[in-house]
Amino acid sequence: MNFNEEKYISLIMYILFRSMNKPNLGKTVLCTVMYFIDFNFYELYGDYLTKETYIKSRRGIKPKHFRKITEELISKRKLFMRKEPYYNRTIHRYYLTIIPSLKFTSKELGVINSCIETLTDNNASTITQYAWQDKPLMNAKLGEEIDYNDVFLRHNK
Repeated sequence: MNFNEEKYISLIMYILFRSMNKPNLGKTVLCTVMYFIDFNFYELYGDYLTKETYIKSRRGIKPKHFRKITEELISKRKLFMRKEPYYNRTIHRYYLTIIPSLKFTSKELGVINSCIETLTDNNASTITQYAWQDKPLMNAKLGEEIDYNDVFLRHNK
């Protein structure tokens, strides 16, 4: 599986652009929304959007390339990150410093926008609890890659 870095960067930037006024959108929510976008796209079309590798961790979902990519975007001054209080916690918030260009097909945008609209209002705890109920995440062991093919088990009881 070949990771599509350009599409991944575009996805991060687009989610942040569409959700810029949401105070709950920290790293955990962002990573979980990206997971659902990638896995929902695979379920619907049998094709990968970003080809990101997602790992099951104690805190939920850990995208393999997220840290490296966001650090690069910060160093290129396309993003900045700030730790902010959010109720009784501290979240890592990412802010755009540029307006991102749109590099998605209408089919891709359908899945992306649907996930943004339905998931980005959740806080980290709520979205993580929701993700733990998703078959691909349930089937993975801690520290292991989450298998895209497990999306086809979502509707089996």
